[in-house]
Parts: sequence; structure tokens; C-alpha cells
Amino acid sequence: MNAQDKTQLAGLRSRIIRNIGAVEPEAWNALTDGAYPFLRHEFLLALEECGCLGEHVGWIPYHVVIEDSERRLVGALPAYLKLNSFGEFVFDWAWADAYERAGMPYYPKLVVASPFTPATGPRLLIPPERYSDSLAEAAVESAIEAARDAGVSSLHWLFTQDRVLLHSERVLKRLGCQFHWENRGYRDFEDFLSGFTAKRRKEVKRERRQVRDASVELRRIRGDRVEPDIWRTVYELYRSTFARHGNYPALTLEFFEAIAAKMGEQILLVLAERHGRIVGAAFFLVGRDALYGRYWGCTEDVTALHFEACYYQGIEYCIEEGLRRFEPGAQGEHKVSRGFLPTETWSAHWLADVGFRDPIARFLEREMGLVRAYMSELNAHSPFKNFDHADRSESL
Repeated sequence: MNAQDKTQLAGLRSRIIRNIGAVEPEAWNALTDGAYPFLRHEFLLALEECGCLGEHVGWIPYHVVIEDSERRLVGALPAYLKLNSFGEFVFDWAWADAYERAGMPYYPKLVVASPFTPATGPRLLIPPERYSDSLAEAAVESAIEAARDAGVSSLHWLFTQDRVLLHSERVLKRLGCQFHWENRGYRDFEDFLSGFTAKRRKEVKRERRQVRDASVELRRIRGDRVEPDIWRTVYELYRSTFARHGNYPALTLEFFEAIAAKMGEQILLVLAERHGRIVGAAFFLVGRDALYGRYWGCTEDVTALHFEACYYQGIEYCIEEGLRRFEPGAQGEHKVSRGFLPTETWSAHWLADVGFRDPIARFLEREMGLVRAYMSELNAHSPFKNFDHADRSESL
């Protein structure tokens, strides 16, 4: 550590806050540079204040903040005590079973993430003008110290893109796979499709035509321009979709209304309408260089409407707005034929009991080989006619 780093770290202290409202919105948002909407103060506060978090869902705020000697915020980790593994999308049920068989509690654990959000992004929040690897490493240590003090079994950073964290020897790394779309400077949707094989291009055009032939019109609208009655419809579509699949809809109508009021410029709705009536809707968040698909619902079974509302409209939006990437959500091999290719995601894990570290490390090594093989197999089915089958990973 050089003298400048020592000076920067001198006088820093970390503490726990149990409510994001204890931090000024401007100070918190300055940490994120506005690029990643899921960790904006407004988003996290709405989750806390609108009945989405708490013991009833197993997400309890436990944020780690780092301040300098003058109590100015210089770093933070959005953290939650977890009483289950619900809403994480990095599945560790087998780990919990192993702890139970050993007669040890796995819950509570500590998770650093945006609740219910399988989207890649930063987990060590440090303002760009203050960033250094030394400060990032200090943030990792602060989180581990918080986990020890809380007496939890483990600490998990989910869907992280933090380079220092993913190169740290203090944590185990876990590889996952999602399906992301990359903007290669396309002029429009037709330019995007021109790179497809003839068969795949024809299939996409047929799906789009099926929606039009069903007299369904698609309309994109920014969140701060959405009327209240439309939000009620969107919420009901979200709730009914979760219920139909046997899942618990943790988000509330008040949550959607709150983020629309506070950060509506980063929300995109795609409304599907037939004869003036909404028959489907897709909900997205917009980052500085990426679009994130989150929720979808419909009242009528219209052929290919899901693909149009959730994928093709999002791709068109990214092309029009010059966004670099589109993350449409977790899972879904059917996305490959529509231009979303297998992409690595990473999480990092610290275990309080060293006896579990080696077994889990061996499990993760075996799992990594299987994930890479899975991605390689799916890449062989790319719709692009000149697709480079070389590894598209961002290996550690």
C-alpha cells in the first residue's frame, strides 16, 4: 500500500444502518454514478417503505456504510440479513441442507444485492473520484467484519461485477449463466436481423407478424408519464403472473407508484393494447448503458406476444437509444434463438465456518465446469450466421 492509499484509508470507519432512509439520497446516489438503477436510493427506499421487505419475506436491511473522519459517505454495501434464499436467483438450497445435516444453522446469512433482482452490477459502492483498489478491499473487509459481528453463517455478493472482489482470495467465486443481448452498433431492428441465419430471421419476423395480425399494438412509455390507472393494471398483471406460477409477489402497488414518482425517467413500460384495452405489459429499468427486463403479464393468450413485448421491443429501444446491453432477466434458453447469447455472471461467497470452505470450493469448481460446458453447447445454437464460437466469457 502506497502513502496515498494510507492517507485515503486513515480515519475511515464502517457502521450498520437498518434503514436506507438514514442516508441522504444525494450522498448515496453519488456512490453509484447513476449507472445502475437497482441500487439508487429511491429504489431501495421504496422497497423498505412500501411493504416489500421484512421478516415476512426474509429480507431485512443491514446496510454497511463507510465514512471518513468527517462522517462523509465514501463507500457502502447494500446488504440484507436473509432468513431464507427467496428472491436471490443464485441458488444455495443445497448448501443450507448441508449445514442442516451437520447440525448447524445456515440462516440467517448476509447478502449484498438488490432484492429480487438477478441483474449484474456493482456491489461495492464507491464514488468514482474516490475509487482505489485499497478502498475497495477495505469495503470487502468491512462487509466480512459486519458478517462476523452479526454472527451469520455466510456472506454473499450476488451478480457482482466488482473486479477487486472477484480477485480477492478472501471469497469463493461462483459462475452462473444468463442470456444477454449486445448492441453491435445496429442501425435498426432490420440491421440486427440481417446477421441472423435465414431460418432464424424468418422465425423472428413471423413472430412479430403474428402479434400484428392479432390486432395488438405495442406502445412504449416512460415511467414518469404513466397514468395512475395504468400502474394499477401493470401491478395486477405482475401479481397475477406470479400467482399463476405459484410464486409470491413481493412487490406492492405502492412500490411501483413510488419509483415512478421518484425515478420514472429510468422506467420503461411496454404496453400491448387491443381495441384500446391493455392485454399485456412488460416492465423494464433503464441504466446508463443497459436495459434491464424485469416483469411481464398478460390477460389474453396472444401468440408470440411475450417475445414481442419482453424481447423485440427492448432490442428496438436499445438500438434507438444507443444502449450497449440488454439483460432480459434470469434463465430462459429460448432467448438464444432470439439473439440473447450465454453470458457469464459471477457471485462471491465468504463462509464463517472454515470447515465448509473446502467442500463448497470443490463443489463450485465442479459446477463451473458444467456451466462452461452448458454455455458452449448453447453457443452452438446461436442464430447469428457469422457467430464467433470462441469463448465469450469474462474469465477471472
